[in-house]
Amino acid sequence: MAMTPGPGILAAFEAAKGFMPVDEGLALYAAATGAARLGLPLLEVGTYCGRSTILLADAARAAGVTALTVDHHRGSEEQQPGWDYHDPETVDPELGLMDTLPTFRRTLHKAGLEEHVVALVGGSPRIAALWNTPLSLVFVDGGHTDEHAGADYEGWGPHVAEGGLLVIHDVFPDPADEFTGQAPYRVYLRALESGAFTEVSATGSLRVLRRTGAGV
Repeated sequence: MAMTPGPGILAAFEAAKGFMPVDEGLALYAAATGAARLGLPLLEVGTYCGRSTILLADAARAAGVTALTVDHHRGSEEQQPGWDYHDPETVDPELGLMDTLPTFRRTLHKAGLEEHVVALVGGSPRIAALWNTPLSLVFVDGGHTDEHAGADYEGWGPHVAEGGLLVIHDVFPDPADEFTGQAPYRVYLRALESGAFTEVSATGSLRVLRRTGAGV
């Protein structure tokens, strides 16, 4: 199984709306292709417009598993009007609220990956509370407050199978990044301190951890 995406998938990733740089995307893809060998689904929390979903879906396709993606599609805190990461094109003109679901669906369709993805539309904690299937990879890339990042870890971390991967995005140790990266950083520290996960790699703000013990 290739550890790097083909040119078409990489081009689709770069063309999609989103914030993940290429080097972190390649690290995510390598993690996903490795984890998918467990034969279990891959799941991400925080879909936005599907940029990273493309990579997970392609890895899932190659392994014959399914990629799952969880999002309410109303945008996280920093994507709301008035904030730096707000994109007016994602606002529903009738409701005046963010709705990234249509853009996400177009992203997958253009990449030819719709049939390899199940989109779970709703709040992450609510969906996690109903979930009971082991996962080969959980990619945490949702809200950036302690409340949301912590809930994503608590809800989905226990479902990472033995030998599977927990991937955390926007891990910024510098306190100057309090709004965008300190909550994911604290989740990363919690995961290591739990004894359940061991760090595998770090690329930019992306951390890859392997489940090597019990508990979360």
